[in-house]
Amino acid sequence: MKTNILGLPVKESELIVTELNILLSNFQVYYQNLRGIHWNIRGKRFFDLHVKFEELYNDSQLKIDMIAERVLTLGGSPFHTFEDYIKNSQLPVGKNISIDEKAIHLIVNSLSHLLKIEREILNKSSEINDEGTNSMMSGFIAEQEKIIWMMQAWLEEGL
Repeated sequence: MKTNILGLPVKESELIVTELNILLSNFQVYYQNLRGIHWNIRGKRFFDLHVKFEELYNDSQLKIDMIAERVLTLGGSPFHTFEDYIKNSQLPVGKNISIDEKAIHLIVNSLSHLLKIEREILNKSSEINDEGTNSMMSGFIAEQEKIIWMMQAWLEEGL
């Protein structure tokens, strides 16, 4: 079995790079959705949500950079065009969302989809003892599960 400079199997690492680029694409769409709802949110909860959405997009921006750098670390090339992002993302584009509950639902659904991709990457990276990718995915998963829980708790407020 041929290994890369990190001691990881080349072929399997290339598959992880492909999955990381798909995650990167989905994160880019998620990030842009967060920017849009941050700019367009209206209503009585504006001040709280405006700040929360900014917090989320800033965090997403950091994660995007981490994913791209992991792709490079594994010897790949990170996607970096909108064409690649749209082609490889399954997340819906949230256009002109100004209603608080609609915005929160978009976030919850997006994070749920990101979790599926991250768990798939975690499974594949675990098989080859790729601790760098494992650690990153585990951290993302833990944070996003908590955000989903908090957002779902917020959605119950309206009931």
